Amino acid sequence: MKKILCILPILIVLQYSYAQEKIPFTTIPDTTIPRRVAILSGATAAMYGTSLIALNAAWYKDYPRSNFHFFNDMNEWNQMDKMGHIFSAYFIGKYSREMWRWSGLPRKKQIWIGGLSGLAYQSVIEVLDGYSSEWGFSWGDMGANAIGSAMLISQELAWNEQRIQIKFSAHPGRYDDPVLKDKTNQLFGTRFLERILKDYNAQTYWLSVNLRSFAPNSNLPRWLNISVGYGADNMFGGTVNWWDDDNGKRYDYTHMGRIRQFYLSPDVDFTRIRTKRKGVKVMFQLLNMLKFPAPTLEIDSKGRLFLHPIYF
Repeated sequence: MKKILCILPILIVLQYSYAQEKIPFTTIPDTTIPRRVAILSGATAAMYGTSLIALNAAWYKDYPRSNFHFFNDMNEWNQMDKMGHIFSAYFIGKYSREMWRWSGLPRKKQIWIGGLSGLAYQSVIEVLDGYSSEWGFSWGDMGANAIGSAMLISQELAWNEQRIQIKFSAHPGRYDDPVLKDKTNQLFGTRFLERILKDYNAQTYWLSVNLRSFAPNSNLPRWLNISVGYGADNMFGGTVNWWDDDNGKRYDYTHMGRIRQFYLSPDVDFTRIRTKRKGVKVMFQLLNMLKFPAPTLEIDSKGRLFLHPIYF
């Protein structure tokens, strides 16, 4: 989940490029503006380089390095980590694509440059993982990165818009059992932001479909989406719920069966809410990465059915 930590600096690039424009914010040029291309290219390169250096120092410094190696982690965390990779690649590509609209480059170039940026950026992170003894280069992660970028690129090429968006929500919980509390503190951290980013039990990833875009002649609200979500729970290790401490004592929580969760819920596409305010438009773009809290139907892998009055 550390990849999500790396996508936040793109917002700085977004604000920087907008601040440099002398023409109206809402103006999309018909031809290439070299100055905009230079600004976006330089700022993006600087952001990527700086964030990778910071990640290398902050994330990997506490773990020993090794020779480059591969690691198969496809069976870990009920594939919630792979959902995080899909979301991260999609999110980076989506906002990179939005920035490149303002460059005036031909449409397909904007789409490919913006859409592939998430895959390119996360590929570098996978290489860093390959030199860490704690992880390794994962083809599963790379496949998930490619899916995220492909979802962005394919929709832009087909529809010039994102009718099906990937969204995220989280509800960090408390672990009252003293042993589980210590274990989850080690795995997921103790601070609120750490829990959101690392606790796979607390996360849900959504495919949010805009209904009006597929039925343009209907009377459905432009902003109304329907979302299908995926989550998991009762995971206290990558593949199993038992572990040994430094003294060889075993803690066994296999009685808390690892489960998968599937959700159905209405959602809001903020970008389809009309407004003339520039700042509000940017805010709506950012809000659209999050699933709107709403009544939600849940069914889990044990066949249990739940209705949540409000779920986020």
